[in-house]
Amino acid sequence: MFKAITARIKGLVGLFWREVAKFGVVGGVAFVIDSGIYLWLLNGSMAGHPTKAKIISAVVATLFSWVANRYWTFRHRRQANILREVTMFVIMNGIGIAIAGACVYVSHWVLGFESTTADFIAGSVVGLVLGTIFRFFAYRFWVFTEELDGEPGFENDRKLLEPDTQP
Repeated sequence: MFKAITARIKGLVGLFWREVAKFGVVGGVAFVIDSGIYLWLLNGSMAGHPTKAKIISAVVATLFSWVANRYWTFRHRRQANILREVTMFVIMNGIGIAIAGACVYVSHWVLGFESTTADFIAGSVVGLVLGTIFRFFAYRFWVFTEELDGEPGFENDRKLLEPDTQP
């Protein structure tokens, strides 16, 4: 039984590690885009509107993220129906943006942490972590859903997840 569990865990790691690494790189660049725009807006025209500034910066970073994830991270899993894919991506990112916006809202307006640093931590650290966890699984299982894992050397990863039928 322990061998079977170990084999399944290895299978999951093998299946996800490449996508997680690529997702992380895309997320890192999106974080720089999001944070840069957010801080620029907070120190400029939207100084009194941290929640709106977070939503705007997240939308810009999300546009970058869709392109990068579609054509790099999940390129082997793109759906043939691009309209459905974009719709699902927008819905899932809307939820992710709402998570970050809610973190800023609660921190700024409910808890009373009104500094730029507090707004940044709430939206770009706490909101980012929670939103990223949600987004990875949303992209993997609802947006980029094609079962095409054709990278050379990794095409047998899925077999590690299947139950061992040999005695």
